[in-house]
Amino acid sequence: METESFTFGPYKIDPRGVFYSTQFSYAMVNLRPLVLVCPRRVVKRFIDLTADETSDLWLTAHKIGPQLESYHKASSLTLNIQDGPQAGQTVPHVHIHRIPRKVGDFEKNDEIYDAIDAKEKALKEKFDLDKERKDRSLEEMAEEADQYRKLFI
Repeated sequence: METESFTFGPYKIDPRGVFYSTQFSYAMVNLRPLVLVCPRRVVKRFIDLTADETSDLWLTAHKIGPQLESYHKASSLTLNIQDGPQAGQTVPHVHIHRIPRKVGDFEKNDEIYDAIDAKEKALKEKFDLDKERKDRSLEEMAEEADQYRKLFI
């Protein structure tokens, strides 16, 4: 995978952060603890995916889910797509957030969406304004991706 190239919107992704890939999709760790499943082709909106890309994107999310849930000792998963700027999408590239969930991780279950929105806004600030951030290092993300990669061997 380290010889492959990956792009997330306008950003080149270090392949060490990608832990699973197919012909049409890939799964990566993010600057903040979160897994994203993306189509390989940069596509801004969900409606613009081909049928093969749509199918593969969801099959990839489906495949990695049980392993991530088990790895994080979670009991559920939240899958989320923010499709367009008014929906909270800050990087113009379709992606599914895969978030392992545990009992009591949020006082009210739907608060997860506020948290996703806050993380997306913080990510946009980093890319747009290059402000000070508390993101993880590439080494930390590569180590996490390496742990996830082992789940699929």
